[in-house]
Amino acid sequence: MKKVSIVGLIVLMLLISACASAKSVADENFYMESPAAAPMEQAAGMDFAMEESMRDSFEYEELATDSGVNPAAVDRIVIRNADLSIVVDEPADAMTSIGRMAERMGGFIVTSNMWKARNYNGVEVPEGNITVRVPAELLNQALDEIKALTNNTTQDVLNENISGQDVTEQYTNLNARLRNSEDAEEQLRTILDNATDTEAVLEVFNRLTEVREEIEVIKGQIKYYEESAALSAISVRIQAHEAVNPISVAGWKPSVTISKALQSLVNAFQAIVDGLIWIILFILPILLVLAIPVVIFFLIIRGLVRRNRRKKGLPQNVDVEK
Repeated sequence: MKKVSIVGLIVLMLLISACASAKSVADENFYMESPAAAPMEQAAGMDFAMEESMRDSFEYEELATDSGVNPAAVDRIVIRNADLSIVVDEPADAMTSIGRMAERMGGFIVTSNMWKARNYNGVEVPEGNITVRVPAELLNQALDEIKALTNNTTQDVLNENISGQDVTEQYTNLNARLRNSEDAEEQLRTILDNATDTEAVLEVFNRLTEVREEIEVIKGQIKYYEESAALSAISVRIQAHEAVNPISVAGWKPSVTISKALQSLVNAFQAIVDGLIWIILFILPILLVLAIPVVIFFLIIRGLVRRNRRKKGLPQNVDVEK
C-alpha cells in the first residue's frame, strides 16, 4: 500500500511537471509567433499603401493625358518662308513665270506689284515684287526654278533667305484650349436647356456667347498655323540688269567715283558733327569743372588786394606795383 501511494505520488508529480512544461512551451511559442505576426501586419499595411500609391499614380496619369494630346504622336508644325532678290533681263516676264509656277505646284499668288525705277543714267527700268505660296514640300524646288530664271545664279541672285518657325507647342496648346472650350460650351447648353429663371438664362446665354467667340478665335488661329505650315510663302524682288549695273565708259565708271565722293563727303560731315558732340558733351564740362577753382582763387586774391589797399589808403584802381 505504501508502494502504491509512492507510485501514485510520482505519477502525480510527473503530470504536474508535464503540464508546466507544456505551458512554458505554449508561452514560448506565443512569444515566438508574436514578432512574426507584426511583420505580417506591416507587410499587409505596406501592400495597402503601395496599392493606394499605384492607384493615385494611375489616376494622375489619367489626368495628365486627359487633354487627349500625346506629345510624341504630334507631328512637328514648322512654318517655312523664303525671301529672294534676283536680277533678270525682263522683270515682267520673270514675274509671270513665277506666278505660273506657283499655280502649277498647287499654290497661288499673294501679291504682285510692278513699277519703274531710274538707273544711274536716268533711264527708267522696270522693277517688281511678287509673293507666292507653294506647298511646303516643294519649297526647295520652287526656289531652284526661280533662281533658274537668272542668267547667272552666282551673280544674279543678290539675296536668299530661308526661315523656319516651329509652332508645334502653340498649335498643341490651341487644340487643348479648343477641346476645353467645346466641353464648356456643351455644359453651358445643358444648363441653358434646364434653366427656368430668366436672370439665370440671360447669364448663361451671355457666358455661352463668350465661349462661342473664344472657340471661333481659336479655330482661326489653328487654321492660320495649318495653312502657314502647309503652304510656304516666297517673296521675290525682281530687278533689271540696267538698274543694277553701273555706267562704264572705256573702263571708267563715273557712278563709282560719284558714290565714293558722296561717301567721303558724308564721312567728313560725320567727323565734324562727331567732333562737335565730343566738345559739347565731354570737353566743355571738364573745362567748366577746372575753371571753378581758378575763378574762386582769383576772387579771393582780388579781395585780399583790395583790403590791403584800403588799409594803406591807396586808391582802389591803383596798381600795387606802382
